[in-house]
Amino acid sequence: MRSFVVAGMLGVLMLVPAVAAADDRPDVRQEQFDTYCTPTDPALDELSGLTFTDGVLYAIGDSGTDHRVAVLDESCAVTRWIDVPVDPYDVEDLASHDGQLWLADVGDNLRRRDTVALTRIDPATGEGELYRLVYPDGPHDAETLLIEPGGRPVIVTKEPSGGSGVYVPESDATVSELPSPGPTALTKVGDLPFEGTDTPGGPPFITGSMLATGGAVSTDGTTVAVRTYNDVYLFSVADGDFVQAVQGDPIVVALPAQPQGEAVAFDNDGALLVASEAAGGQLPPIERLVGATSLVSPPPAPAPTETSSGGRWTFGALAGAGVLVFASILYTFGRARKQ
Repeated sequence: MRSFVVAGMLGVLMLVPAVAAADDRPDVRQEQFDTYCTPTDPALDELSGLTFTDGVLYAIGDSGTDHRVAVLDESCAVTRWIDVPVDPYDVEDLASHDGQLWLADVGDNLRRRDTVALTRIDPATGEGELYRLVYPDGPHDAETLLIEPGGRPVIVTKEPSGGSGVYVPESDATVSELPSPGPTALTKVGDLPFEGTDTPGGPPFITGSMLATGGAVSTDGTTVAVRTYNDVYLFSVADGDFVQAVQGDPIVVALPAQPQGEAVAFDNDGALLVASEAAGGQLPPIERLVGATSLVSPPPAPAPTETSSGGRWTFGALAGAGVLVFASILYTFGRARKQ
């Protein structure tokens, strides 16, 4: 989403869970990023999604600039634009599977959409289809789409409390099994809580380290990344099950300070790419963490599932829920989608 116009009180409210849970914050690693390249096309000022497939890097902006996908070369220059075949509402992430691009039209700042959607695009022809989805528990804002090697899409919501929900289509339908235009009902299958960290960056007046803003899957399907404005959470994947993976303990890596970082992708060599919106200034560079997939170890043997009361970082998630109602009300001061 574009730069926030948010009352300072929102920052105070959202800092409450971060301060309250200071002793339970995750361990954040400091790793060395380098500059991959720097976008210069002003049409990418709202850059919110990246995906790397078949040796090509694709990028898309969010609401207002999400009517086409950019094809980038190694210098981040736009070599081609691909028109989105359906009118989008608010695309917030970009993924790829089996040679196709998948746009996550799941942005809903004001939480008023009856349906969200995925849009498939063939990058060679520009042809595609719309697949509507319905949450089982009312509207959610989301900016993260993961597609498992088997094709099941996983949506991670963006919650002011830091307690993101994890949703998949009912009956574990894969992207190739979704009816068009749908809608297909979603099922909540887990939670992914985030705690406040001391990593700098992100929009002012919010605890950006508690908001899920993008996701990516390594080319070999063994590593999942979910980023916030400030950090990236790396999970090791067993048997292609992302839902199970994000219930485990991640490696948390501090990201370079970005004005409004929402995009993340893996390249073919296991390096992590992270990008940001311009947020009213110059477009920042796309930063790269070489060897990101090597930071996570293979998952351990399956263990008994913990109850919700024993999950990781539970205290912070509960503290965050205490201000969720107030934060959600004030959050409406942010920009809604274009009318």
